[in-house]
Amino acid sequence: MNSIILLSVLGLGNLFLGFRRSNRLLLPVMMLILGGILTVNFLDWGSTQSFFNGMLTIDNFSVAFTGIVLLTALVLVPFSQKYVLDGEANLAEYYSLLLFSLVGAIMLVSYNHLLMLFLGIEILSVAMYVLAGSDKRNLRSNEAALKYFLMGAFFTGVLLFGLALVYGATGTFGLSEISFAVQNPAPGFESLKPMLYIGMLLMFIGMGFKVSAAPFHFWTPDVYEGTPTFFAAFMSTVVKTAGFAAFLKLLVQAFPAANAQGIWLPTLTAMCVLTLLIGNVGAVAQTSIKRMLAYSSVSHAGYLLIALVAYNGQLEGASANGILFYSLAYSVATVAAFGVVKLVADARQREDYNGLNGLAKTNPLLAFSLTVSMLSLAGIPLTGGFFGKFFVFSAAVENGYIGLVVFAVVMSMVSIYYYLRPIISMYMRDTDATTNEVVPVTTFQAGALLLLALLTVLLGVLPGLVAGVL
Repeated sequence: MNSIILLSVLGLGNLFLGFRRSNRLLLPVMMLILGGILTVNFLDWGSTQSFFNGMLTIDNFSVAFTGIVLLTALVLVPFSQKYVLDGEANLAEYYSLLLFSLVGAIMLVSYNHLLMLFLGIEILSVAMYVLAGSDKRNLRSNEAALKYFLMGAFFTGVLLFGLALVYGATGTFGLSEISFAVQNPAPGFESLKPMLYIGMLLMFIGMGFKVSAAPFHFWTPDVYEGTPTFFAAFMSTVVKTAGFAAFLKLLVQAFPAANAQGIWLPTLTAMCVLTLLIGNVGAVAQTSIKRMLAYSSVSHAGYLLIALVAYNGQLEGASANGILFYSLAYSVATVAAFGVVKLVADARQREDYNGLNGLAKTNPLLAFSLTVSMLSLAGIPLTGGFFGKFFVFSAAVENGYIGLVVFAVVMSMVSIYYYLRPIISMYMRDTDATTNEVVPVTTFQAGALLLLALLTVLLGVLPGLVAGVL
């Protein structure tokens, strides 16, 4: 709860820094805010606290996922330095919107009541709608914001309708109370089961949209491509981490496996297979790196869905630890990838693979950082991505989903093709007139890239630092 209060208060305070004529104070203040709140967050480790009559619960689960979203935002902020140098007039507002969106993300990982779930989604989403269209002079950014807003509003309505049906069937919004009503049906509950199951399905559709799961992923490539790269990176990591943590809580605490698995399991399994297939095959056909990373985000939603399908009925178990580790490894690698893409695009005005030609000669650090992130996203050993997939697959195998794991492994082999394409461009292709200049990288950004590469390798060499903490 301290994190939510501090983010809200400091987000409002940050707005007043926008009255200064210079933006140079905004970036270090933003880093200081996020670093301080990240430290405060872990002070709650080992204790359980409830707020608003149990509607919001702070425990190890919420502290761990809150730590990931705050760390992701912290390592992402250095890549907004161009806004500082260019004198972006609305930078204070952008930073405050990011802080407010983190409030929504924390609510998503801490909720214990469906109304808190809805509020968390709305707080997070509204900020993202604005930031997606922040480049007002760019038609692609305007298109991205319009598409994201219209689709988001529609699927929010779907989620809200499902929430209402679940309430109509169980008479409560509390997760534990819903679980009790399902496991201990009152007289006449049988006639309400169709309402409950339809409500569950609609809620899964709404959550599937938020995490870019197929077949509700169609907005992702266009929105990611049009959204300014800095905010697209935030959308691809923080939103997905918070969304899957919320999805897991919904399954474990509201819809127990004993009664509801026969209804939601086929739905989640179908979503998982479709997401893996569409995400990986779609990424192969892309020529834009941002669109490739968008489809990559879809495919990684498929791997995280495997952990949801294979959960063992406990919030602190193999599936939860798998999602936690995977989210951290994925977020670190994705921030590095988007960071390099942003720096290259700012300098060379290109977002295709050819824009990376010869980067290893002109900017060895950028090439190395992007290589590490691509290898991690592909799941190559000695990177965090390898153990992320290993833990998710292990949880699935333990629960008998061997066929699903085999399919996921095949899709991982497909992903190697499009993750190697940037590496080939950087190391094996020559520069031309548009790619022979050195991409400007500040000391601050270079340090961030080295830290991200170190974290990726550290997670691949010493996974025990994070694995099994829940």
